[in-house]
Amino acid sequence: MKLDAATFVRLRRLAPVLDDVLNAGEVEHADQAGDLASLAQLCSQLFNAYDFQHPLDIAKARLDALESQ
Repeated sequence: MKLDAATFVRLRRLAPVLDDVLNAGEVEHADQAGDLASLAQLCSQLFNAYDFQHPLDIAKARLDALESQ
């Protein structure tokens, strides 16, 4: 699934906050928490769009994940 330019820019802008949190092992300030919420919302939107376009792929991936547990 190709990302439109605006979504790509938002994702690139928000990605570093995840790296910061992972490196620190904690959310250090309110700005990070807000950015994480924005990143989560964007990821959810991307997932929903992908799922709409490829529902069988998502179902298979979920089934494979359950079987591997």
